[in-house]
Amino acid sequence: MSGTENITHPGTVTAVTPDRIFVRIMAMSACSSCQAKAMCHVADMEEKVIEVKRAGGSQYAEGDNVVVSMKRSLGTRAVLLGYILPFVLLVGTLLLVLLLSGNEGLAGLSAIAVLIPYYALLYAFRNMIKNTFSFSIVPG
Repeated sequence: MSGTENITHPGTVTAVTPDRIFVRIMAMSACSSCQAKAMCHVADMEEKVIEVKRAGGSQYAEGDNVVVSMKRSLGTRAVLLGYILPFVLLVGTLLLVLLLSGNEGLAGLSAIAVLIPYYALLYAFRNMIKNTFSFSIVPG
Protein backbone atom coordinates (compact mmCIF):
# COMPACT_ATOMS: atom_id res chain seq x y z
CA MET A 1 0.00 0.00 0.00
CA SER A 2 1.27 3.45 -0.78
CA GLY A 3 1.10 6.40 1.60
CA THR A 4 -1.24 8.27 -0.73
CA GLU A 5 -4.17 5.91 -0.22
CA ASN A 6 -7.05 7.21 1.85
CA ILE A 7 -8.91 5.85 4.84
CA THR A 8 -12.63 6.40 4.32
CA HIS A 9 -15.73 6.10 6.48
CA PRO A 10 -19.35 6.64 5.46
CA GLY A 11 -21.18 9.07 7.72
CA THR A 12 -24.04 11.48 8.19
CA VAL A 13 -23.77 15.24 8.53
CA THR A 14 -24.98 16.22 12.02
CA ALA A 15 -24.30 19.98 12.00
CA VAL A 16 -23.06 22.66 9.63
CA THR A 17 -21.44 25.95 10.65
CA PRO A 18 -19.97 28.64 8.39
CA ASP A 19 -16.47 27.12 8.67
CA ARG A 20 -17.00 23.52 9.87
CA ILE A 21 -19.05 20.45 9.03
CA PHE A 22 -19.65 17.82 11.71
CA VAL A 23 -20.07 14.24 10.49
CA ARG A 24 -21.15 11.23 12.61
CA ILE A 25 -19.40 7.98 11.73
CA MET A 26 -19.48 4.50 13.18
CA ALA A 27 -15.96 3.38 14.09
CA MET A 28 -15.77 -0.42 14.17
CA SER A 29 -13.12 -2.83 15.31
CA ALA A 30 -12.16 -5.57 12.89
CA CYS A 31 -14.24 -8.07 14.83
CA SER A 32 -17.46 -6.09 14.58
CA SER A 33 -17.99 -7.52 11.10
CA CYS A 34 -17.10 -11.08 12.17
CA GLN A 35 -19.82 -13.72 11.94
CA ALA A 36 -19.05 -15.00 15.46
CA LYS A 37 -19.26 -11.61 17.19
CA ALA A 38 -22.44 -12.54 19.06
CA MET A 39 -20.62 -15.44 20.70
CA CYS A 40 -17.42 -13.75 21.89
CA HIS A 41 -18.66 -10.26 22.89
CA VAL A 42 -15.39 -8.68 21.79
CA ALA A 43 -16.80 -6.68 18.90
CA ASP A 44 -17.15 -2.99 19.52
CA MET A 45 -18.72 -0.21 17.56
CA GLU A 46 -18.36 3.39 18.61
CA GLU A 47 -20.10 6.45 17.28
CA LYS A 48 -17.73 9.37 16.64
CA VAL A 49 -18.22 12.90 15.39
CA ILE A 50 -15.58 14.15 12.97
CA GLU A 51 -14.99 17.86 12.48
CA VAL A 52 -14.19 18.78 8.86
CA LYS A 53 -13.08 22.18 7.56
CA ARG A 54 -15.69 23.49 5.18
CA ALA A 55 -14.46 24.00 1.63
CA GLY A 56 -15.34 27.21 -0.22
CA GLY A 57 -18.37 26.12 -2.25
CA SER A 58 -19.43 23.01 -0.37
CA GLN A 59 -23.16 22.78 0.30
CA TYR A 60 -24.08 20.18 2.88
CA ALA A 61 -27.08 20.03 5.19
CA GLU A 62 -27.90 18.03 8.31
CA GLY A 63 -28.81 14.46 7.42
CA ASP A 64 -26.76 14.31 4.19
CA ASN A 65 -24.91 11.02 3.67
CA VAL A 66 -21.24 11.64 2.95
CA VAL A 67 -17.91 9.84 2.97
CA VAL A 68 -15.18 11.22 5.25
CA SER A 69 -11.65 10.64 4.02
CA MET A 70 -8.14 11.05 5.47
CA LYS A 71 -4.72 10.16 4.05
CA ARG A 72 -3.48 6.81 5.35
CA SER A 73 -0.11 8.37 6.23
CA LEU A 74 -1.88 10.66 8.70
CA GLY A 75 -3.36 7.62 10.45
CA THR A 76 0.15 6.24 10.84
CA ARG A 77 1.32 9.56 12.27
CA ALA A 78 -1.56 9.53 14.77
CA VAL A 79 -0.56 6.04 15.98
CA LEU A 80 3.04 7.21 16.28
CA LEU A 81 2.10 10.24 18.41
CA GLY A 82 -0.51 8.50 20.51
CA TYR A 83 0.98 5.07 21.13
CA ILE A 84 4.49 4.40 19.86
CA LEU A 85 6.36 7.50 21.11
CA PRO A 86 4.85 7.34 24.61
CA PHE A 87 5.71 3.64 24.82
CA VAL A 88 9.31 4.28 23.77
CA LEU A 89 9.57 7.14 26.32
CA LEU A 90 8.13 4.97 29.06
CA VAL A 91 10.36 1.95 28.44
CA GLY A 92 13.44 4.08 27.74
CA THR A 93 13.03 6.04 30.96
CA LEU A 94 12.34 2.88 32.94
CA LEU A 95 15.52 1.19 31.72
CA LEU A 96 17.70 4.31 31.99
CA VAL A 97 16.68 5.14 35.57
CA LEU A 98 16.93 1.47 36.56
CA LEU A 99 20.46 1.25 35.15
CA LEU A 100 21.57 4.52 36.74
CA SER A 101 19.98 4.13 40.17
CA GLY A 102 19.16 0.44 40.58
CA ASN A 103 15.95 1.50 42.35
CA GLU A 104 12.92 -0.18 40.76
CA GLY A 105 10.39 2.07 42.51
CA LEU A 106 12.12 5.22 41.32
CA ALA A 107 12.40 3.77 37.82
CA GLY A 108 8.69 2.98 37.71
CA LEU A 109 7.64 6.39 39.00
CA SER A 110 10.04 8.14 36.62
CA ALA A 111 8.72 6.17 33.66
CA ILE A 112 5.16 7.21 34.47
CA ALA A 113 6.17 10.79 35.29
CA VAL A 114 7.91 11.28 31.92
CA LEU A 115 4.52 10.86 30.23
CA ILE A 116 3.10 13.93 31.99
CA PRO A 117 5.22 16.47 30.07
CA TYR A 118 4.81 14.45 26.86
CA TYR A 119 1.02 14.60 26.97
CA ALA A 120 1.17 18.23 28.21
CA LEU A 121 3.16 19.08 25.06
CA LEU A 122 0.64 17.25 22.89
CA TYR A 123 -2.12 19.24 24.56
CA ALA A 124 -0.22 22.54 24.16
CA PHE A 125 0.26 21.90 20.44
CA ARG A 126 -3.23 20.46 19.88
CA ASN A 127 -4.29 23.20 17.46
CA MET A 128 -1.20 22.70 15.31
CA ILE A 129 -1.73 18.94 15.39
CA LYS A 130 -5.42 19.42 14.60
CA ASN A 131 -4.47 21.36 11.45
CA THR A 132 -2.15 18.53 10.39
CA PHE A 133 -4.87 15.89 10.65
CA SER A 134 -7.37 17.18 8.14
CA PHE A 135 -10.37 15.30 6.82
CA SER A 136 -12.18 15.83 3.55
CA ILE A 137 -15.76 15.07 2.51
CA VAL A 138 -17.18 13.63 -0.69
CA PRO A 139 -20.91 13.16 -1.30
CA GLY A 140 -22.10 9.68 -0.32
